[in-house]
Amino acid sequence: MCLAIPALLIERREGDQALVELGGIRKPISVALVPEAVPGDYVIVHVGHAIGVLDEAEASRTLALFAELAASEAAEAPPGLVISSV
Repeated sequence: MCLAIPALLIERREGDQALVELGGIRKPISVALVPEAVPGDYVIVHVGHAIGVLDEAEASRTLALFAELAASEAAEAPPGLVISSV
């Protein structure tokens, strides 16, 4: 199974590189597959590469679902087990 996560594009860098933010974590990625992406856009990130651009409403819905899933898993976890969220 593959997972791609929406992330906010913070800055375009030299070449096909960019900086995204997700949950307070900033990470460099490649934007070679989405040359139209600009800072402020949400991009779908898979293994360090932006593979698509999506609107803010769709990104918000997807991130809310991930947060709900993480909260559900944390509620069901045995005491002492730490589950990090996206």
